[in-house]
Amino acid sequence: MQRSEPTEAQGRAFWTIGAVVVLTDAFTKVVAVDALSPVYLPRRVIGETLRLTLVYNPGAAFGLHLGPWSRGIFMVLTVIALVVLWQLHRASRAGDWLRTVAVALVCGGAVGNLLDRLKSSRGVVDFIDVGIGSARWPTFNVADIAVTCGAVLLAIVLWQEDMRDRSEAAQSVPSSAADLPAPAALEAIAEGAHGTDAAIHS
Repeated sequence: MQRSEPTEAQGRAFWTIGAVVVLTDAFTKVVAVDALSPVYLPRRVIGETLRLTLVYNPGAAFGLHLGPWSRGIFMVLTVIALVVLWQLHRASRAGDWLRTVAVALVCGGAVGNLLDRLKSSRGVVDFIDVGIGSARWPTFNVADIAVTCGAVLLAIVLWQEDMRDRSEAAQSVPSSAADLPAPAALEAIAEGAHGTDAAIHS
């Protein structure tokens, strides 16, 4: 199915949202490094449920680590992901704002964490620490929040698009002899004539 390109307003929104995510992520990381050092020292915000704890993650989300090559591997994978996401943005329908917002959030978060990996071999700066007692969610940052929210929204958008395309395809199936290709239409007309002739002679 052919798609119209995203409008200029969607393009501006894409770049604006992405830039806001990158700048907010960078600012909060600078504050975290300055205010929360040394690493692994929790500061309670809401009891033990929400804490601020500075950590450096040399791997990917949830502590995924691939040894000494992690930094380079994840930088390359991030660049590839950004290329794919850019294509998703360019393939958006005009007026498809949810898709624009979703892709912009994921791109902004991916760029935010990529900048961390480029700046330092220590890895990505994480500082938001949530959990109950010793049951803790892996420490994360603003970029991770943007990526997660954008990915969930994008999954919903793509699912809705798939359902819509399936529905449109089903509605386009021929429903009468007039909609059928010529051979099928002739066959339907012949069957109708045969039925009429049988009725006359009965």
